[in-house]
Amino acid sequence: MSHSVNSILTQIRSYQGQVRQTVGADIPRTDAIPTPGGLQGGNAIGGTTGTAAPSFGATLRNALEGVNGAQQRSGELVRAFELGEPGADLAKVMVAAQQSQVAFRATVEVRNRLVQAYQDVMNMPL
Repeated sequence: MSHSVNSILTQIRSYQGQVRQTVGADIPRTDAIPTPGGLQGGNAIGGTTGTAAPSFGATLRNALEGVNGAQQRSGELVRAFELGEPGADLAKVMVAAQQSQVAFRATVEVRNRLVQAYQDVMNMPL
């Protein structure tokens, strides 16, 4: 189960890197997703390692806010393009739309994997 979560986090970071390379500095960094080693700091299972890792709730909230922000930026660019504003060219609109779509799909996939992990834990024999 831990391996699949680490795999998902790696995939999300990979998507973020690809999108940043495509779009450039317009995308704010979402470093709220902890590294797999950072998950062990300060929890009840692994004990404290001296570094405070962000809580799961805060990490999830930051990730969802990032996806929401990407969708809002995409919508703003679409509206600007439709109104004929000079700074909104078609390439920027299409890249922003693809970015928000990839971010949303990644969020849905993470949600699906978390639900599956929860179900697996609940079905474990004691």
